[in-house]
Amino acid sequence: MTDLALYSMPSSGNSYKVRLLLGLLGRPYRHIPCEANSPALAQAKADGHLPLGKLPALHLPDGTILSESGAILWYLGQGTPWVPETPLAQAQMLAWMFFEQNRHEPVIAVRASLNCYPHLADQATPEAMARLADEGHAILSLMEEALAHGPWFAGDAPTLADIALYGYTHTAGSRGGFDMARFLRLAAWCARIAALPGYRGLDADA
Repeated sequence: MTDLALYSMPSSGNSYKVRLLLGLLGRPYRHIPCEANSPALAQAKADGHLPLGKLPALHLPDGTILSESGAILWYLGQGTPWVPETPLAQAQMLAWMFFEQNRHEPVIAVRASLNCYPHLADQATPEAMARLADEGHAILSLMEEALAHGPWFAGDAPTLADIALYGYTHTAGSRGGFDMARFLRLAAWCARIAALPGYRGLDADA
């Protein structure tokens, strides 16, 4: 019997980050898929399972519900190798996690959403897509440069920062239409994550 229940959107990178970490940790959980505009999502909201009205939401055994992917990663990562031990290393990890939500996700994920979700197609104007492409390539370039200093984003071992950034980066080419051929270090980094024990792909729990 599992002690965790995860309400998540199968196609969402934000939800996937949590499923990926749970897999890498070997933590069993019950998955309740709630895809965009689905009856399951409407029901989860109506039943109070999403207190902030968004996915993912992790339900703990005592009834507590955690929202926001970064906060859920932080909770699950406590006491594991995915969170560095020193305050400085933790701050460096968190800096990348904040970067992902503040600068990366609003561009990389949004362009992918405009490409993939029919209900957003009217927002995918040539001007918007071109702007997002330019901004996204600049963000990916920053990540590419950071990987010149080591194989992971916050130290010599993978941390929550890598999980957070991987969620949308690994599909930036296939779903977002970004030119990933110019980012060789990012490609190698994605391969390193995919080779980790316990790795599960985006569609594993769909």
